[in-house]
Amino acid sequence: MVENVKIRRMCADDLDRIVEIEAGVYGEHHWPKSSFFEELSNDFSRYYVLFDKDNKLVGYAGCWHILEECHITNIAVDKDFHRRKYGEILLKTVIDGCYKEKVKYITLEVRASNEPAIKMYEKYGFTSFGKRKGYYQDNNEDAYIMWTKNIFFDEFKSIYDKVTKDLANKILVEQ
Repeated sequence: MVENVKIRRMCADDLDRIVEIEAGVYGEHHWPKSSFFEELSNDFSRYYVLFDKDNKLVGYAGCWHILEECHITNIAVDKDFHRRKYGEILLKTVIDGCYKEKVKYITLEVRASNEPAIKMYEKYGFTSFGKRKGYYQDNNEDAYIMWTKNIFFDEFKSIYDKVTKDLANKILVEQ
């Protein structure tokens, strides 16, 4: 069965729900509403929200486009909606935005203990190129620094085409 979801750009009306998701995923060290509000007026930022089949906002992703590079700032999905490929849909949305805007490289930091996220990023062609020691303030945990190769090169595109074809067989995205 194919599930239908909807993705659009984040707006100020989404922020109360975004902060609820943030608090559920990240606990007391989550971004405040004011940080998201500032991101909405940042010319470099691109933020997206994902709605499930019942039109409930269940996830979001954000990134910055600076010259040839995209830095993913966050991808989060409500804990009640994990393991439904929504994180992948949000990652795909970020990558598709990079293709549209001719951004060549994508980078991010991820908690060293977040194995599901690391596996998802590796599936999409990201590799780790180092650690940021004590990056996370809540517990002093390290972050892996992950990058893609040039997303316009065949090496990345062949991986991307394969994993997104599989994803399209499971979830239909309306934009």
